[in-house]
Amino acid sequence: MSAIGLHHRDPAPSRLGYRLQRLLLTPGFRALVRIGLPLMLLAIIASVWFSKDENRVLLHNYIATARASIEERPEFMVNAMAINGVEDGLAQAIRSALPMSFPLSSFDMDLETIRSTVEALAPVQDARIRVAPGGILQIDVTPRVPVAVWRHQDGLRLIDANGVFVGTLAARGVRSDLPLIAGDGAQAAIDEALALFAAAGPIAQRVRGLVRMGERRWDMILDRDQRILLPETHAVQALERVIAIDQIQDLLERDIRVIDLRDPERLTLRLSGAAATSIKGYDVNPITTPTEAGASN
Repeated sequence: MSAIGLHHRDPAPSRLGYRLQRLLLTPGFRALVRIGLPLMLLAIIASVWFSKDENRVLLHNYIATARASIEERPEFMVNAMAINGVEDGLAQAIRSALPMSFPLSSFDMDLETIRSTVEALAPVQDARIRVAPGGILQIDVTPRVPVAVWRHQDGLRLIDANGVFVGTLAARGVRSDLPLIAGDGAQAAIDEALALFAAAGPIAQRVRGLVRMGERRWDMILDRDQRILLPETHAVQALERVIAIDQIQDLLERDIRVIDLRDPERLTLRLSGAAATSIKGYDVNPITTPTEAGASN
């Protein structure tokens, strides 16, 4: 057969075909074709589907139903509250601050908010919150321990070792076991007050309380209308000095109204005129009335 007239096909690709093949070999274009185009198609379909209100409501209801079916399972439900570490009065105050209706899903509880609410109560120092096995909301409370009674213009208050308000008292006799302090700023100097009460151990039965004077120093009030005026600094050492003198010379058993220690260089006694001659070796400043004896701050 003659080869004359036969058309031989050129095996080389056309220019367009060559460019298309080169483009298909590009990693970015291949990723676009394999991933980008399907995602774009899905996005278009989803946009069309979500454009209808009934479809959005249907999806929302489906998600809510699925979530409720999980959150309301028995193992996730909290059925009761247990409060440990406090007396009944504080426990009731905590329950009142946390108005919860049980059973309640643990997913609907914000434990950090519950903890903050409990610790906001004055008598509470800190609290730990957890959901215990058996569906119990466990609240472990560390209460503030009152160390003194503060006679304030608004009444009697209990304060802890940090001077933080703990509660109120209807009458002093309710907590007669706690020392009494009074005066503006008394709670801020509770550390020094407790140290003074401790130093007054030998005369503790006669101590009625401490009064903060000018928010800078203390007066110790004893029975029989006696008062010890303590200095602004080194008050404990000054009180110990008076107690040492009392143990040697029965200083506090004498007819003395005021023992003034505000001047660290000397001990000044203020007493009735009849008793002035019974004290030897001291700088005596007789007084005639109790008002004059307590007038100085």
